[in-house]
Amino acid sequence: MKSCNNIYNEIILKENLVSAYKKARKGKSKKEYTQEFRKNFKTNISKLSLELISHIYNPKPLKTFIVRDPKTRRISKSDFRDRIVHHALVNIIEPIFEKYRQIT
Repeated sequence: MKSCNNIYNEIILKENLVSAYKKARKGKSKKEYTQEFRKNFKTNISKLSLELISHIYNPKPLKTFIVRDPKTRRISKSDFRDRIVHHALVNIIEPIFEKYRQIT
């Protein structure tokens, strides 16, 4: 497999973070945490970008809850900011893996 250099710089681009935000909010635009992030969208994206650029970003602890539908399951979910970072990462690395998957 060929190495891919400087993908971190692509991950932390504001354009990528905005795209990731749109993917993270899909189907959740009425949720309170999504609306809170959107209220100060430019500030929140800039802050997230700065934390990533400065290497001071730390994900928040997972929120865990129990769902009983139809069986009992324990669910852990990431904070909305962390989900944006997850999508930003996938936006960049998924095409790389897809490209190599097609070769094999």
